[in-house]
Order: sequence, then C-alpha cells, then structure tokens
Amino acid sequence: MKGGSSLWVGGGLVAIAISSAVLAPWIALTDPVLDANLMNAEIAPCWEFPFGTDAQGRDIYSRIVWGARVSLSVGIISQICNSLIGVTLGLTAGYWGGWWDDLVSGLTNLMLAIPSLVFALAIMAILGPGLVSLVIALGLTSWSYSCRIARAQVLSLKSQGYIQAARILGYGDLRIMFTQVLPNILGPLIVIATLGMGGAILSEAALSFLGLGIRPPFPSWGSMLSEARDQITTAPWLSVFPGLAIFFTVLGLNLLGDGLRDYLDPQSTTRRG
Repeated sequence: MKGGSSLWVGGGLVAIAISSAVLAPWIALTDPVLDANLMNAEIAPCWEFPFGTDAQGRDIYSRIVWGARVSLSVGIISQICNSLIGVTLGLTAGYWGGWWDDLVSGLTNLMLAIPSLVFALAIMAILGPGLVSLVIALGLTSWSYSCRIARAQVLSLKSQGYIQAARILGYGDLRIMFTQVLPNILGPLIVIATLGMGGAILSEAALSFLGLGIRPPFPSWGSMLSEARDQITTAPWLSVFPGLAIFFTVLGLNLLGDGLRDYLDPQSTTRRG
C-alpha cells in the first residue's frame, strides 16, 4: 500500500475509533453496565442487537463503543508518558554525550532486553489492577524506542551549521535542544509515537485479558475477550467483535504511522514512487 493510501485508510480507521469514543454517550444503544437483562442473555447478532448480547444480557455494541474510550485513553496517555521520558533522555544524551550518554544508552539497552509486557506485568502486580495502574505500567515500559530514535537523530544534527550558529549567539544548551534540535527531529518521533499507541492498545488488551487491567463490569476490549473465552464456541460473537475492534484500531494506527513516515520523509516517498 502506497504512503498516501496508508495515510488515508489508517487515518479513516483511527477517526472511526476516536469518534466512537467521543460520541459513546450518544451512539451507544444502551448503558454498557446497568442495562443488563438475563432475559436477553447471549442473543446472537440481530436487528435489535447488531453485535449480540453477553451472558448478562448487555448489548455488545454498546460495550465496544464505551470500551473504545478505555483503549484509546490508555494508548494515548501511556504513549505521551513514553514520549516525554524517551525524548527527554534521548535528546539530552545525544546532545551532551559523555557519561550521561553512556548511562542513558546502558539503561536503554537494559530496557530493550526486558520484554515490555513482562515488565508491565511486574508493575501491575505491585500496583494492582485499575486504569491508573495500567497507564503507569505502560507509560514506564516502552520509552526506550523513542529514546534511541531521538538520540540517533540528535547525533546526526548537533554538528550542523545552524546549531553552531546558535552557540555563537550565546544560546544555552537547553534552549538549543528544545528550540533548534527538537523541532527538526519531530517527524520520526511522531511516527514512533503513532506505532507505539497501537502497541499500548494491544498491551492493555493483554493485561485486561489476564485480569490485571480494567475492573469489570466496566467494559474494555481486553476484559470483554477475557469474559468471552469460555463461550468462544457457543457464542462466538462475544469474542469476535471485541477482537475486530482491536484489530482494526491497531491496523489503522500502523497504517497511519506508515503513511506519516512517507509523508514526513520525502526521500522514502521518492524511493517508493
């Protein structure tokens, strides 16, 4: 898929997910928690319930729409935390070098050697389940990628003429880093953040599936999959629709990141063209 197509398709899928989260109070058919009716338990998809109902008679469509808020919130907030930590460390390490660069590089290699999901599991085991714990766990485990990209970009830019000119004009290190260097490395960092958001959504789903994410009965896509695992053969719609929501949202973020990479890197577009 070419860069322009990836950007439009990915942006469209992400826009649908964001719109569902924002408009959940208006487009959901029922309350995702309170409107339970055992008389409607495990009804297959039909006109009244487009995605069917669960074992408590709650509308799956409404729970998926409200669950979008959880998944997207976790993905966005955790990625903001990851970017703040990673970009700050990578920017300062690449610019200052020396012992600080050695320390940050060693810490980054250590983080890359530990599976982020395992690290998040350890943090969640300490903090306990819940949305805040989930955001903290995911926000502290994946900053190494943005850190490494930021450091590499700074190393390639800090010897440029405009950086030397800023030093001659008497600009301090922090001013140079955040006003001269950072704006020129935002492209790759935006791409990494977009792709990382998809990874955070998958991690949230995995942790919620294991019972360490959002506490029921409030819906999240991962917890809905966890609740549906015993009915996967008798009521497959319970797991199919939350799974599709995760699939298309993460696919949209990946395509959006791929399209942004081509858009922000003219050389990549030229090569593909």
